[in-house]
Amino acid sequence: MNIHDAIRALDDSTRLRIMRLLASMELAVGEVAQVLGQSQPRVSRHIKILCDSGLAERRKEGAWVFLRSSLGDSSENPLACAIARLLAVAEQEDAAFGRRCAEDRQHLDAIRTARESHALDWFSRHAEEWDELRSLHIADGPVEAALGEMLADLTHGDSGLGRLLDVGTGTGRIAELFAPQASQVVAFDKSPDMLRIARARLQHLPAGSVELVQGDFAQLPFAARRFDTVLLHQVLHYAQAPEAVLAGAARVTAPGGRVAIVDFAAHDREDLRQTHAHARLGFSDAQIEAMLLDSGFVPQATRALAGHELVVKLWTATRREDSITQLDTRQVRKA
Repeated sequence: MNIHDAIRALDDSTRLRIMRLLASMELAVGEVAQVLGQSQPRVSRHIKILCDSGLAERRKEGAWVFLRSSLGDSSENPLACAIARLLAVAEQEDAAFGRRCAEDRQHLDAIRTARESHALDWFSRHAEEWDELRSLHIADGPVEAALGEMLADLTHGDSGLGRLLDVGTGTGRIAELFAPQASQVVAFDKSPDMLRIARARLQHLPAGSVELVQGDFAQLPFAARRFDTVLLHQVLHYAQAPEAVLAGAARVTAPGGRVAIVDFAAHDREDLRQTHAHARLGFSDAQIEAMLLDSGFVPQATRALAGHELVVKLWTATRREDSITQLDTRQVRKA
């Protein structure tokens, strides 16, 4: 981003309105057009200018394209911070611009309502499947409480979770639960449908504090050492190669960072392969420990929560300080 491109990009009332909308939340291109009351092709041209200048970023998610602001409070980009402050002051001090931005935000309520309606519809269509699986194990509340306690032990209760990656975020419940303890949350899932559910759940959180990303957990599309905490909540049993998933998690975890796995203990419910697409019938402590050690983690604690037929297990580990170079070398050799 440079100042000349940024000023040229902002020299348009529609693009100024778009940037103020994106300060509130990430939006699909069609949603931006809906709020502005303009055609999608016209809005797309404005979006291209904003993205080319570095003020905004596009991200494809299935058939949808989402737009987010590149501005924020990050001290790593003083120019972006300054532009964000300038736009906020302009909305406060320019009465006409402020009124227009307020009207636009009122239209955002319709977007939020539509997302929530989509989520409710999806759950109504899949409620029976979810209820069937839930009936086999302990309720979510005790599991979430135990996960919080174990993470507090790893962070000594007061240092927070830092940059958090929620792998296989699903409905976004875990991302929402731990967002107050994190400096930033990335909610990651392969399913566009699930990400739309998560987006509806997380849209009340401050813009810039949560990012939703689509992709395969076998190939995490993030830079090495980016996250301080990685969570894999009821997702590892979907992996054909769970050792590869944990190796990828280790690659993106900073030295001294932590990982928490919530999954089923080893069981013999073979029918779950067909009814719920489980690739693995849970894990033993020995399996998880071996995969963690091989990936460069140091196992820390385990906990078992018995329910009905299935036992939920929690495993935590920390990233070895001396394993980063070794793991990077191993990845290069494999490539």
